[in-house]
Amino acid sequence: MPTTLDEALATYVGKRWLDCLALIEARFGPCPEGLHAEWTRRCHARAPLELAPVTGALEFMRSRNERRCIASSSPLDWIKMGLSRFGLASTFDALVFSATVHVTRGKPHPDLFLHAAAEMRVDPARALVIEDSLSGVTAGVAAGMTVVGLCAGGHMRNGDGERLRDAGAHHVVDDYAKISAILDA
Repeated sequence: MPTTLDEALATYVGKRWLDCLALIEARFGPCPEGLHAEWTRRCHARAPLELAPVTGALEFMRSRNERRCIASSSPLDWIKMGLSRFGLASTFDALVFSATVHVTRGKPHPDLFLHAAAEMRVDPARALVIEDSLSGVTAGVAAGMTVVGLCAGGHMRNGDGERLRDAGAHHVVDDYAKISAILDA
């Protein structure tokens, strides 16, 4: 399917596969049988060689004591693989929520963040969302949460901070130290 990396990042990052599939098929027609299984296999095969934490993320997770969870569009097995790979599995235990299993509508709808807040018994207005995608920022804002747009991942492109701000992010930062400063304030 002809596309550029920048176009793929802008269109699909932060969304569940089911929602990406609908976008792909609307543009290119039906996907081949087994496409998702093969894509998943390739991602899992490359993860031990290429998956790296965002700079400062591990230190941030280990140094902060706030209650937290993961509310991601990624499948649970991918999230748990990453947590295990970086030694964070016990940090989150059962506080991992995936749009692929916990809600009917994925990001940019607020459902996943509202589900996570309800499970954690936290008022959405007192929740902080750290997001690196337009759909995630949109979902967090729609959920009534304070949203930090994080521009620290390797997939971020020039202008993404401005796009996250335009999507409603209350803060836009380029590292975890700035998130700590926001939390401390």
